[in-house]
Amino acid sequence: MKRTRPGVPPAPSLNWAYFLDVDGTLINIADTPQGVVVDQTLLDLIANLHRATGGALALVSGRMISDLQSRTGLAQLPMAGLHGLERRDSTGRLWIHAAAPTAKCAIKEALIPVLVRHPGLFLEDKGLTLALHYRKAPTLAAFAHQLMRRLVNSANSTGENLELQRGKRVVEIKPAGIDKGTAVTEFLAEAPFIGRRPVFIGDDQNDEHGFAEVNRLDGVSIKVDRGPSCARYRLPNVAAVHQWLGSAMKEDL
Repeated sequence: MKRTRPGVPPAPSLNWAYFLDVDGTLINIADTPQGVVVDQTLLDLIANLHRATGGALALVSGRMISDLQSRTGLAQLPMAGLHGLERRDSTGRLWIHAAAPTAKCAIKEALIPVLVRHPGLFLEDKGLTLALHYRKAPTLAAFAHQLMRRLVNSANSTGENLELQRGKRVVEIKPAGIDKGTAVTEFLAEAPFIGRRPVFIGDDQNDEHGFAEVNRLDGVSIKVDRGPSCARYRLPNVAAVHQWLGSAMKEDL
């Protein structure tokens, strides 16, 4: 993957299609996934931009769609959850692209003694995926990644098709072959996204597939915060994302 040094993104347009990561992009990362704060100002921004673009805005997250729905209350908003493994289109139809891994129970059992020994680690069962968070124990990063890699390799040796998904202080086991880039591709084949220039905004490694896909389509890829990325543009933080998205609304005045 070619790495660039992203610059300032162009002014946003209401004619574009917007695909937005959530944690670390629209909201600040908390110590636990349940600890995030979604304020009304952000919800209003999302709802208004969704309306102003004719519905061409979707959340593309590692969270489950049910979690996104409960935190936003935006029932009409298209969403992709679990890194694209589940997707709700603009008509409200739900698409599920994989089943829970048959090795899931065995993986969880193997992690139980590890979680007991290292209480700073937190295992999140998302149904189709298992995410090991080390936000409260960042010194365990290498250990967490090595452990999850070993569990993936063991499961794949018995016929599973799993892969690791890396994020900010989290490593996740998921079915292979589906990602945020494939979710963007699917949305862009449907109304109201079809024919629009795509924008993808994200903040960590699990967003790189989304960046790569919109780059392929000559879209606008925006990396939030520091770190290597194939994204063509950069915004420094969550507040800057809100400001940039909000500037699109000036076209609607």
